[in-house]
Amino acid sequence: MTMLMTTTDEPIARFTRWLRQRPNSIEFWELVVTDERLVCCYVGQSYRSMLLRADMGERDRATVAETPLEDLESLAEQNFSVSLEALESIRHVEGTRFRRARLDLEWTESDDDPTGYDGNLTLVSTSDAEPQRDIVAGLTDDPRLEDVTIDLDDHRWSLR
Repeated sequence: MTMLMTTTDEPIARFTRWLRQRPNSIEFWELVVTDERLVCCYVGQSYRSMLLRADMGERDRATVAETPLEDLESLAEQNFSVSLEALESIRHVEGTRFRRARLDLEWTESDDDPTGYDGNLTLVSTSDAEPQRDIVAGLTDDPRLEDVTIDLDDHRWSLR
């Protein structure tokens, strides 16, 4: 007899409108934190050339929002998840007038199921992203993330 496994993931938070800067392109990402894992969803890319630059992730962001949690990883080949047990840290650096907000994620990479990102991912907010500092701050009180280091930093200019 074969039993079907179903996920019991419950959403905790969603980080929307983030990008990863590559040498020749910009990748757009959405992140979903559940009570069991962090799911990183690739939603498109654009080229760095000003003539070719466009946010190509809008349609796929809507798809991520409408897709059941158990199906998120299958939406794109680049999508992956990290269990909360493997997640080590979430660091949010507040944006300024001249710098965009940054989200740094670190986890213990699994030999059985490598993500291809060597245990870390750094994302920068897109220009039309809303501040998400409060979402990260809300994670600090969640007991399911008590073993995850969650930092909220500001860009500070040293006058020394």
